[in-house]
Amino acid sequence: MLDLLSDILTNLSMRGTLYFRTSFTKPWGVAVPDYENVVRFHFAHRGACLIRVNGAPLPISVAQGDLVIIPHGASHELYCGHDPERTIMPLDTVLARSGYDGSGVLVYGGEDDHNETELICGHFSFEPQGQHILMKRLPPYIHVKNYGETAGKWMEATLRMIGDEAGTHRMGGDLIALKLSEAILAQAIRGFIESDASAEWGLSGFSDKNLHRALDAFHKAPEKQWTIEKLATLAGMSRTSFAVHFHKKMLMTPMQYVTSWRMEVAKRVLAKPDTALTDAAEMAGYASDSAFARVFKKETGLTPAGFRKVLSS
Repeated sequence: MLDLLSDILTNLSMRGTLYFRTSFTKPWGVAVPDYENVVRFHFAHRGACLIRVNGAPLPISVAQGDLVIIPHGASHELYCGHDPERTIMPLDTVLARSGYDGSGVLVYGGEDDHNETELICGHFSFEPQGQHILMKRLPPYIHVKNYGETAGKWMEATLRMIGDEAGTHRMGGDLIALKLSEAILAQAIRGFIESDASAEWGLSGFSDKNLHRALDAFHKAPEKQWTIEKLATLAGMSRTSFAVHFHKKMLMTPMQYVTSWRMEVAKRVLAKPDTALTDAAEMAGYASDSAFARVFKKETGLTPAGFRKVLSS
């Protein structure tokens, strides 16, 4: 069975796409437009740059070895810091001027090749109907400094391998880089929810040792008849203390979380054309189709049939 974080990311149908590996030389700047239902990432394989994310008060200073994740697909600018008002160009313009055809390395910028910046850039997409507080509550960006060293020797080696494989013409290179990058994202999110910063965003419950036991058990069998008492027992706490502690850490009640995730499970079942309403109801822990349909409509604003119609349109 999948662990808690793996279950969440898998159920949300995370799919990775590597954009490209870059070779930017001063002066340079790229304005990346916003895009819904994606998580973007930039890894500084070599050199440094600045990243200005829409919604963040200050630019991020990115050094070699740093990883920046932009969880909500917000528009942002990557630049060398030199005369940004003149050097930052729309992404489409940069692609056209560089002659980049989607393969190999994106080469762009001025003639100062002594200050080259190599970035590995990409994104992870999620199903438009998929929702989970873990992804919804992440901050505008996550900046992990000296990522390879922070995550351990195996991660440092993984990042080097991505840098070597991404954008090359070796057989299987893009697929290898893509799958490795999925591991990078999962590890970075895990690192954030285990950090002190997660408390500010209502995500610290995932790493709380007591709540984690209850959440992990629930995710392994969401169809069971869960109650606050059962979850509290698994957490090794009284009903009252569990409910109070859960709300403090997660900014929602335990049963609100249970219902929210069950609807995500149901969406995944309903997305399969050969499944019946009863299948979705049973997988989400409801004994009757009518009870399930009422809750589904309340949580999503759509009937199960309406949800399927949206998917097929």
